[in-house]
Amino acid sequence: MFRFEHPEFLYALALLPLLLLLYILAQRSSRKVLERLGSAELIERLMPDASPARHHFKIALILLGLAFLIVGWSNPQWGTRRESVTRKGIDVFLALDISKSMLAEDIAPNRLERAKKFGEQLIQSLKGDQVGLIFFAGSPFLQMPLSSDYGAATLLVRSANTDQTPNQGTSLGDAIRLAQKTFDPEKRNHQALIIVSDGETHDADARSAAEEAGSEGMIILTIGVGTETGSRIPVSVGGRPDYLRDNQGQFVETKLEEGALRDIAAAGNGTFFYLDRGDEIIASLRQRIDQIERMEYEQRIFDQYESYFQYFIGAGLLILFVEFLFSYRGSARAKKRNLFSEQS
Repeated sequence: MFRFEHPEFLYALALLPLLLLLYILAQRSSRKVLERLGSAELIERLMPDASPARHHFKIALILLGLAFLIVGWSNPQWGTRRESVTRKGIDVFLALDISKSMLAEDIAPNRLERAKKFGEQLIQSLKGDQVGLIFFAGSPFLQMPLSSDYGAATLLVRSANTDQTPNQGTSLGDAIRLAQKTFDPEKRNHQALIIVSDGETHDADARSAAEEAGSEGMIILTIGVGTETGSRIPVSVGGRPDYLRDNQGQFVETKLEEGALRDIAAAGNGTFFYLDRGDEIIASLRQRIDQIERMEYEQRIFDQYESYFQYFIGAGLLILFVEFLFSYRGSARAKKRNLFSEQS
């Protein structure tokens, strides 16, 4: 398995095109200055040692050498030993609502930010289980398949936003079906779906989808985000802060649809929880999930990595050394040319 120990250093590669652009601009500026001195033929005779091709070759060596140094700085590594570990766990999908209604500020700072914070805490509590992510609004999409990469799952939850889907609404039924389709059918009775949503404008067949999934052994747990009093949905209009309005120009009010989320949890043999219960909800969820029978699965782990930065650093320094030895001047034949022996 290949990886970079410090992938953030690879951003430095973006500086290389900038250096190339600066070189091109400098060459153009020099050419314009020389054109003011006389014709190109005269300039060539006055400067017989000049070699533009050598200038181009030297800058190419510099950029190539720097590229190797940057890659070496990032420390490319390869997993050299793979170990199989048998663990016990279940498969858990976290379905996160990213619809516009999740921007409501009836809980601080807003529903989505609170849901994301909860999602991060939940992922940490699920270590030992396989975790996947589904984001949904008007339609769902698989953000991350089932995996034990909790760091990647946390990062994806942290970066979730309402612009990730153009379709608005809250398609709970489709989100349940996507999880049902993605779960391994051979692992029934070892699967849980945790839905974090305000339940706003949910589709009518969400309950039937939950009943179907529950009959196949999936446990559906719902987390209600928001308050029953609700609030308006903040938006930006022409760069100005405003609130979402309907077709008649009236402000749209959104509130927690607790009843819908309770029905879905009941149909899916699960439980409904309030998000505002804080840390208690993680403990309660963990207790409920621990009631699901765990199964053994084999996980392959790359537990030792060999670093190969020294080869890239060495190659980069060698290329820069060759560039240092390479002269800007032209060939010996050009040096021997007698400027004043030619007839003007």
